[in-house]
Formats: sequence, C-alpha cells, structure tokens
Amino acid sequence: MNSQEHMIEVQLKGRDIDDENVLAAMRSVDRELFVPDEMKQHAYEDSALPIGRDQTISQPYIVAYMAQVLGFEPGDKVLEVGSGCGYNAAVISHMVQEVYSVEIIEWLADLAQENIAKTGIKNVFVKYDNGYQGWPERAPYDKIILTAAAPSIPDALKEQLKPGGRLLAPVADTYQKLMLLVKTGADTFATEELIQVRFVPMTGNKR
Repeated sequence: MNSQEHMIEVQLKGRDIDDENVLAAMRSVDRELFVPDEMKQHAYEDSALPIGRDQTISQPYIVAYMAQVLGFEPGDKVLEVGSGCGYNAAVISHMVQEVYSVEIIEWLADLAQENIAKTGIKNVFVKYDNGYQGWPERAPYDKIILTAAAPSIPDALKEQLKPGGRLLAPVADTYQKLMLLVKTGADTFATEELIQVRFVPMTGNKR
C-alpha cells in the first residue's frame, strides 16, 4: 500500500508538480478521510477511485495539477463546481481565503460537508444546487474550478469571474480537454488548451 508521503514524492514531485504551496496543501489533507472504507487501502494510489453511485474522487495528480495551473493565492475567493466527496475543496482551502462549492447531487453535497467537517476545515462552504448557475450571491470570484466535464463553459460562470481571474474546466466535445480561461476584460477571455482528461459529465441545466 502506498503512503501519503510516497504519493507526494513520487506521483507529484516526481512528475511536474513543483509549487510548494500545492505540495503543502496536498500533504495537509489526508485522502484516506475522503474515500469509502472498502477503498482506504487504495487511498494514496494515483488513480481516480469510486466513492459510490458511479461517482469518483479525482486522482491526486490531477487535483495537484489543476491547483498548480490556477495559482491560488491566500486572499482568493474560489468557486468550485462539483463538490464530489469534498477532497478537492479541502486541498484548495489550505491555499485560499474561502471556497464556495456547488454540488447538484444531494447525497454528494451531504457527503462533502460531512467529510470536510471531519477535517476541521472552516473556510469551505457547500451548497446543493445546479452548478451551471454557479453561486451568484457570493460572486465575484478570483478563481473558478470545474470538476465535471461540460460541453462548453457556462456563461453564468464566466460572468461570476473577476477581471483578471482564472477559470479551469474540463470541456468535452469529441474528447475531454482541460481548458484555462483568463478574464481579460468585462466579457473578454484568453483561452489555453492544456491536457486531455477524463471527468464525469456535468449534469444539470443552463436554465
């Protein structure tokens, strides 16, 4: 069985994760707390793991990679679309001021809240709602991260991003690719296509 330190040294530092803030955050959150009992022996493996009902927890490398790309800063207010089991938000919470996380599956929203409560983290807020609409009451955000693949990036999320802010999302057309958007003006964006990924599809509607 891999250890958390092996995960950090081999799967993250051994690849291209060199942001010390990201490495410290990954070290601060025990992934074992976020997986079902029957999967705990696999908690530190570099793979997505099932958490029930066709949902997964992302592989550690992807969590770290996305955090490194976004370049979180201590004063950031972050929107996460897709709470899952709460692991990604817990990691992000160690690098920013506040994380607002929206989850469309009610039992997952409950699970994320329970798991985050177990860690003692106080700056993550989870809401059961349609992620396509974001969390407008708490906008604008310095960074927005999507953990489910959408056909395109919802306009509501672009609107909730601060000028100069960064949005990272898996986008699915013929295949899934990770897209980075930087808001360059009130409604203008610079985009960059990064790596191919595989996330669960985003559900909900654009209303």
